[in-house]
Amino acid sequence: MKRIFAFRAVAIAIGAVAAGPGATAAVMGAQAFATEAVVLQTTVFAIENMTCALCPVTVKAAMEGVNGVNSVRIDFDAKTATVVFDPALTTAGAIAASSANAGYPAVIKG
Repeated sequence: MKRIFAFRAVAIAIGAVAAGPGATAAVMGAQAFATEAVVLQTTVFAIENMTCALCPVTVKAAMEGVNGVNSVRIDFDAKTATVVFDPALTTAGAIAASSANAGYPAVIKG
């Protein structure tokens, strides 16, 4: 059994060397290009009913749970949430809905 495992490991290593460093660079280059093409959007939401220390934690967790949300910054004193997200993956409406579903209706400030 150990010999079969060793043989497979050698075969994989030989295959990686045979592919050459150019193959690895091409894959890494494609990943870098795809990452650079992402344009993020920032939206500020008013969340009036945050009244305790746990409220911002709940709102942040709900908004961060939306696919495409990059970051959420809560300002408890101003009762706002500033959200950076990928508009190709989600919308401001979907983010507001996630907060509302957690019990904290969010309105886009404009």
